[in-house]
Amino acid sequence: MESQVRGGTRWKRFAVVMVPSVLATAAVGVGLAQGALAASFSVSGQQFKVTADYLKGDGFAQYGGVDTVYASTEGKEKKPVPVAISSFDTAEITKMCQSVATKVPLIGKTVYLRLEAGNNPKKPVTAENLYIDVAQLDADAKFEDIDIGVALQDKSRGPVNKDEKTTKPGGFAQQARVAHLYGVEQTAWATTAGTFTLNGLSMRLGMDPDMECY
Repeated sequence: MESQVRGGTRWKRFAVVMVPSVLATAAVGVGLAQGALAASFSVSGQQFKVTADYLKGDGFAQYGGVDTVYASTEGKEKKPVPVAISSFDTAEITKMCQSVATKVPLIGKTVYLRLEAGNNPKKPVTAENLYIDVAQLDADAKFEDIDIGVALQDKSRGPVNKDEKTTKPGGFAQQARVAHLYGVEQTAWATTAGTFTLNGLSMRLGMDPDMECY
């Protein structure tokens, strides 16, 4: 479809409020919309934090979905959680940080895992066919050639997975030719990509809460 809005749109503290139903790894089948429940994968039940100085994504789309997460670390019960699914054909990420906090019963303390990559602007993190299941997002954002209110089955940007074409016609989506996100702080349930290149990867484990990305 042709874009109905031209030029750039900047939203301060873009918080995915456009999605009505509002980087742990899931299958690409994560792209279910408008309350459709994903049955092909489960998420650990732990959210993780991600920050980035700058993310440039070509072929951007966003829509609502539902993840199935484990309700406890024992992994016996599951529950649905609403997510905003952001997808990109390709993405470049500068100064990316990802952290997750896990309580370890054996020692009775919380252990933090922190990953950093792409600190060199000349060698950013790169990804293809990237999906992020977002629970919360704050950033400065600029979109080029944006369409808001596109029916999900009619969207023409972003990667396409097998589930999108089976959702109901009223599924809400927005899309843009290019998305620029600055000063990203987000909490996510899952991230998946066809390829994910972490240039300059650094990983640390510890028990200092300051190890979290924010």
